[in-house]
Amino acid sequence: MSKKCELTGKIPMKGHNVSHANNKTKRRFLPNLKKVKFTSELMKRSLKLTVSNSGVRSVDKKGSFDEFLKIVKNKNLSPRLKKLKKSILIKSPFKKKPVAKSA
Repeated sequence: MSKKCELTGKIPMKGHNVSHANNKTKRRFLPNLKKVKFTSELMKRSLKLTVSNSGVRSVDKKGSFDEFLKIVKNKNLSPRLKKLKKSILIKSPFKKKPVAKSA
């Protein structure tokens, strides 16, 4: 299992354990990963993803999984989510904002 978040792209960081005597030993800071089931209303299917806790909170903040995928950058997504994002963008209706004309 890869220790990488499929939504945010978070990976393990490297650092040191520092003792009281200031001895440094190498360690890894692992992301807080969970297996979460997301449902896409536009595609009418569900996906099981390995996601960090902050990724789950980001999806909740945007309102839905589809809305999150529309906004997020492609470089952070896993390859299978890039394909899903492309198909969601094709299926989703585009909402144009009304432009106020100044006199």
